[in-house]
Amino acid sequence: MMIQLPINQIKQFKNEITRFMMMYKFALDEMETRIEILVEEFQFLHEYNPIEHTKSRLKSPESILNKLYRKGGDISFPSIRNHIKDIAGLRITCSFISDIYVISELLKNQSDLNVLEEKDYIKNPKPNGYQSLHLLIEVPVFMSDRQERVCMEVQIRTIAMDFWASLEHKIYYKYNLSKQTVPARLLEELKEAANAASALDKQMERLHKEIEEIKEEQAEMSDEALNRIIINNQQFALPKGLLELIDNGNNKLDK
Repeated sequence: MMIQLPINQIKQFKNEITRFMMMYKFALDEMETRIEILVEEFQFLHEYNPIEHTKSRLKSPESILNKLYRKGGDISFPSIRNHIKDIAGLRITCSFISDIYVISELLKNQSDLNVLEEKDYIKNPKPNGYQSLHLLIEVPVFMSDRQERVCMEVQIRTIAMDFWASLEHKIYYKYNLSKQTVPARLLEELKEAANAASALDKQMERLHKEIEEIKEEQAEMSDEALNRIIINNQQFALPKGLLELIDNGNNKLDK
């Protein structure tokens, strides 16, 4: 028999669960803004973008409850926060393996972010071949009446790693093979594909480093280029007065 709850009680619970989920949504918004700033600054300083794209997701209330049941937690908001750390998830896809660790360090160096856990499945791949860098990060979220430290999962991987993980996901879930024995041949081919993706990543990394070395050797900036800065696709000429100050400062140092 369905339990009939008072309308006010239903409204209150709806508001509580909505606010709870919004807290994680705001954490995702905060992290995506930080990533956009890092990318823009990195592009300006190094003329290079280490991030191909990002993707975020929130677990549904149903998915949260199912995971809570599996973990044996009681149904309460504190229990959910304690047992489930990946309600909010952000996936960052990079071009090269080295970019993964660059982005990871940039996030770790932000003083108001707290890295709770790090799992490096690149240096230590899972038995099935899965590779990625996982971080559990506490993000400060400012609500209207309080500040919350919200835990979310950040996965950082290359395009090749992401392509492989997407394929494995489709095999196990789209075709519903997770509930039956997966053929040994299929598992072996998945592992071989993971090895191929890893080899491709290492080859592309070598090519990337070689190209960067060539670029540095050939880098010559004209006087005109040195006298301009570019921000948000807009060019700004450096004032002559500012250039004279720099020149005068250098002359004083030479004396």
